[in-house]
Amino acid sequence: MTNLVVNFDTLHQLYRAYMPFIKPAGLFIGSTDSFVLGQSLSVVYRLPGTTEKMQFEGSVVWINPLGAPGGRPAGIGVKIISEPDMHKHHIEQLLSHELSSSDLTCTM
Repeated sequence: MTNLVVNFDTLHQLYRAYMPFIKPAGLFIGSTDSFVLGQSLSVVYRLPGTTEKMQFEGSVVWINPLGAPGGRPAGIGVKIISEPDMHKHHIEQLLSHELSSSDLTCTM
């Protein structure tokens, strides 16, 4: 299993990474490393304004290759498998005012 660590320093970074269309929840993680769809991952992340590290097990469900259209960054979309409702709650609570934004994200 691959281990990844990501820090979301701003709400804008978190908004761009959140993938609400992945059910039950998903996050985009920028990376130029090689991944395959379905690959299992362990992800440790920190949300903006906190020092607490959170962790989940997930699987790769989306891949943005290097040079993706629309200037989107290279990386992967990870479906949150372990305790998805808890992670989704924390993320959406922080993004409550951002979720209706029309700003571009890293995936769509």
